[in-house]
Amino acid sequence: MTQMPGAQQFSHDTASASSSPGLHQALGMVFQIAGSSSKVLVDPNSLAAFSHDQDACLAMAGQVGSQVKMRVGDRWLIANIRSLVLDRSNGGAIIADIDFLGEGDEEKLTGRIYGFRRGVTRYPTPGTDIYPVSSYDMQQIYAADDRPHVQIGTVYPTTDTRAALYVDAMLGKHFALLGSTGTGKSTSAALILHRICDLSPQGHIVMIDPHGEYGAAFQQNGAVFDVNNLALPYWLMNFEEHCEVFVTSEGAERTQDCDILAKCLLAARMKNRLAESIGRLTVDSPVPYLLSDLTAILQNEMGKLEKGTGSLPYIRLKSKVDEIKGDPRYSFMFSGMLVADSMQAFLAKIFRLPSGGKPISIIDVSSMPSDITSVVVSVLSRLVFDYALWARDEPQRPILLVCEEAHRYIPASTSGSGQAVRRILERIAKEGRKYGVSLGLITQRPSDLAEGVLSQCGTIISMRLNNDRDQAFVKAAMPEGARGFLDSIPALRNREAIICGEGVAVPIRVALDNLEEQRRPASGDPSFTQLWRQAGGEDDILTRTITRWRNQGR
Repeated sequence: MTQMPGAQQFSHDTASASSSPGLHQALGMVFQIAGSSSKVLVDPNSLAAFSHDQDACLAMAGQVGSQVKMRVGDRWLIANIRSLVLDRSNGGAIIADIDFLGEGDEEKLTGRIYGFRRGVTRYPTPGTDIYPVSSYDMQQIYAADDRPHVQIGTVYPTTDTRAALYVDAMLGKHFALLGSTGTGKSTSAALILHRICDLSPQGHIVMIDPHGEYGAAFQQNGAVFDVNNLALPYWLMNFEEHCEVFVTSEGAERTQDCDILAKCLLAARMKNRLAESIGRLTVDSPVPYLLSDLTAILQNEMGKLEKGTGSLPYIRLKSKVDEIKGDPRYSFMFSGMLVADSMQAFLAKIFRLPSGGKPISIIDVSSMPSDITSVVVSVLSRLVFDYALWARDEPQRPILLVCEEAHRYIPASTSGSGQAVRRILERIAKEGRKYGVSLGLITQRPSDLAEGVLSQCGTIISMRLNNDRDQAFVKAAMPEGARGFLDSIPALRNREAIICGEGVAVPIRVALDNLEEQRRPASGDPSFTQLWRQAGGEDDILTRTITRWRNQGR
């Protein structure tokens, strides 16, 4: 590094700005070229000269996270500054690492950039001057092309350059929204989904809501389903999901119980008239059956002398079925009223077929018993995938499945309960796009997700992450050219995000739009100081709360 030019050699760069509106005074020069990541020398005097400019982009020139441009032939190359270091041995020059973002053509008369696209055709040579990127340049770089897109915010550090998400590219290859608690993650998810619903009012979106937040946000353009109106038929479960609900034993006993359940469940399904018209009826076929038939078959099998086992497995299974059938908390799924063949009506209701101007279904699982929540999510996710699989020869109706608190359902652990939902969501992540199923993952703990799921997401929207492990996990999943943006993840303000991948032209840092009050989820933090000044009506509050508590309903 002792051979680098000193700051005094930048005199030709720090001359007065060019008369061309597309070209300002130079910041420095290219020092080293190495593919996607290269080094440039920046003149401190030039940084000081730009720091008071009225253009917010020029005022930020040369800082970490800002962009610079350099001319190669008749094109402008755009690069992002990743890091800065002072070279004390060389006249105070600053060495910056840069990542190339893309290139655009140069307007002959003005020198301005236009027609920006990702990728670099020709790299600059050492000694090439670098210039700051102005707000006008930013508008050209981030200008949305004619692909369908939604605008969700303002590109940092500009005040008027709009950030666009390309909907087809984002949904076609899945997306993930990440952020620590309190960074505005829920509101940002609602913002993106609202913009997509406004663009596509005949869409088909299913959202798993574990906290009951989003029902308030989508009252006007969505349908909300909870324990009171979901009416999910239990017979839609496949065999694996039946085992998670009815089999309570472990180890060798579990295998024995599952074998018995498979035999009796198939026999119960065969009692339905539909079974006569089905050539290959399996234990997974979504054919209605009566829980009373299942318990009666278990009772009969238990009495047979040639059953090969003791009576205990049958007693365990029959007791569990009777327990769930008689528990009112499970009535939304195991009610005796859900034995009719309502599969078509249920799918039409949940998948919004047709949408009727309300393209999103909010599935509120917050008031469901915790031991069955993962099974409910598994059934809904599998129905989405199986519908797309068996509808391949029909006019296509792509479905977006959005999973809030995704780390609950796709855990890194491969043991324990809840493996059915983990497997189906992993399969959707790997194969869903082939069948028109898009997956949207929202989580505050990306490091707890199953390995490889995040890398299947073509677009990553990362808000502030406070945990070092989560930051490292996200950096490993993001593309090489976004490194400079990723380093700023811990420093993001609330409602700011780094977006990179298929859904954007180039990686961007975005200040997200404010959402109208009536479109926000019910996820605001309580004001302790304000609420703790209020008193009165506590008796009524307790009475109503205990009533709901005892009735296990809201």
